[in-house]
Amino acid sequence: MLLWLGDWLSQFHSGFGVVNYLTLRAILSVITALLVALMLGPFVIRKLREYQIGQAIREVGPKSHLSKAGTPTMGGVLILVSIALSTLLWGNLENRFVWVVLLVTLFFGAIGWVDDYRKVVEKNSRGLPGRWKYFWQSVFALIVGAYLFYSAQSPAETQLVVPFFKEFMPQLGLMFVLLTYFVIVGSSNAVNLTDGLDGLAIMPTVMVGAALGVCAYLAGNVNFANYLHIPYVPGAGELVVFCAAIVGAGIGFLWFNTYPAQVFMGDVGSLALGAALGVVAVIVRQEIVLFIMGGIFVAETVSVILQVASFKLTGKRIFRMAPLHHHFELKGWPEPRVIVRFWIITIVLVLVGLATLKIR
Repeated sequence: MLLWLGDWLSQFHSGFGVVNYLTLRAILSVITALLVALMLGPFVIRKLREYQIGQAIREVGPKSHLSKAGTPTMGGVLILVSIALSTLLWGNLENRFVWVVLLVTLFFGAIGWVDDYRKVVEKNSRGLPGRWKYFWQSVFALIVGAYLFYSAQSPAETQLVVPFFKEFMPQLGLMFVLLTYFVIVGSSNAVNLTDGLDGLAIMPTVMVGAALGVCAYLAGNVNFANYLHIPYVPGAGELVVFCAAIVGAGIGFLWFNTYPAQVFMGDVGSLALGAALGVVAVIVRQEIVLFIMGGIFVAETVSVILQVASFKLTGKRIFRMAPLHHHFELKGWPEPRVIVRFWIITIVLVLVGLATLKIR
């Protein structure tokens, strides 16, 4: 929006043309999203308390969590508002990728909102039934996959990029749609499973989002893309603004979500942020790198799958409790220790993921 205004004003003074610089708009996007989150945070938390939208704690969970009962949830609305406003202000609204990532984020946020609302307002412990949640996630992910496939402007947009191999980039064809579906839905639910401790999910999301912003900038620049032997995706660079908004909104939310949390993001935030990371990774052709950088999300998801499979097949549990962060809590790790150590692991994995762009 402000890009259009800057272009119009530049005819009167050349200085306004500075808004055309992508890096500047990315920086302003971070700052805008951060300020929106910090300014709206107290208001959102107050309203959530007024409407008694508090977290319900399962009795089967760690006993240390019982004291968190009643903490305002659905705070993910704050994140989504911050991301949307910042992206609309500083992004190029003529770019199709900007609208794709925004719509995916907001649609998955809407699914999470319905789930949260039914749990904490209507007091329905089931929330949105899993089959319906998965159905709507699947429908929208497939639609997005089909749109990206049929609107692709070059073969590079549907190639599979395999880390460490610069010449091996097979064309996916219609398998691209299926891959997009798995990445978006998988990433969305993986972040949702990780969101179980104060600040545990949001900081890795910020770090992975920032790294994907770097990938988007490189993929959208023909010189860098050719130098690194990654697909050049025209227009993908504009996603830097969106990723920057995730960073700013995430840090702003962490201000209130850090231990002990004043607010939880709920499914409205976690499902949306996971889907956002997934769709950005698909557009910039770095799905495998997302798998590496989001290793914490992957580990949390795998721990649940293994736990359920083991219990059904053998009647025994592999972990003391799943997802994985609860296992370490029950081993006696204080909550802040689990959180910070998972953050540290994410930092390492993000650096490894970024390194794969060069090591080919």
